[in-house]
Amino acid sequence: MDHSGKEKEAMALVAEADKNMRMSGLLFGTFLGKSSKAEEACDMYTKAANMFKMAKNWRAAGDAFCKTAKVHLKTNNKHNAAVSFVDAGNAYRKTDPQDAIKCLSRAIDIYTDMGRFTIAAKHHVTVAEIYESELQDINKAVAHYEQAGDYYKGEESTSSANKCLLKVAMYAAQLEKYQKAIQIFEQIGTYCMDNTLLKYGAKDHFFKAALCHFCVDALNAKLAVQRYEEMFPAFSDSRECKLVKKLLNAHEEQDVDAYENAVKEFDSILRLEQWNTTMLLRIKEGIQRDESDLR
Repeated sequence: MDHSGKEKEAMALVAEADKNMRMSGLLFGTFLGKSSKAEEACDMYTKAANMFKMAKNWRAAGDAFCKTAKVHLKTNNKHNAAVSFVDAGNAYRKTDPQDAIKCLSRAIDIYTDMGRFTIAAKHHVTVAEIYESELQDINKAVAHYEQAGDYYKGEESTSSANKCLLKVAMYAAQLEKYQKAIQIFEQIGTYCMDNTLLKYGAKDHFFKAALCHFCVDALNAKLAVQRYEEMFPAFSDSRECKLVKKLLNAHEEQDVDAYENAVKEFDSILRLEQWNTTMLLRIKEGIQRDESDLR
């Protein structure tokens, strides 16, 4: 579909809005309160941005939404400024993740300044996902998931907080920050076991914590499993608990074959997540190293 006509119309709207802003003095930073010229310009910038979106000109759409946001800031309309920065970020994400992050960060700053921590947390998650998926910067992704989790927790949105913190824990373990991961998995597991609706999932969190302990030290893992069984008797009967015990026995006997068979048997019944597989491979490599050292 030819969108050139829409793009030309959008560019004309932007030019007209710029002209209105020059006439009102706002384009050059003069504050004139709530100006009808400014409001009219915002409407034109927004309409132009949506036309650019229809034409899939994401850069131009982001630029127009940014202009809308800046006018809202000059007229002290913080909420609308934040909304427009989010719109700009979503448009830029299609073409330039870094610019998307800049706009979303502006929105986050406005929302936190307004005390809107739940919506600020939501946009921290979006920034984390951009670092995670588009930019492959895990450390920065973790920082934003962690901040989102803190904000959600402060607003009593425990379920949303836990989703973010689980991301933090899983990445922490991949980065070999096992103690941090263990602390989060155990914290969330304890929360879930006391919640009727979430109780079933508690065993998975304790299982992940046990694997992290195992990556550090087998004795730690053994003691942790015993503790989890005392805290949460249902864990004892779970396939996850039985698997960890089999793996501990294989480790004690330095029997790699027994270890592999236990993992295969479990995986044939309950498909292992990629994260679990990564941890189990690290533990297996530790057994192989120990076995080699004994030769």
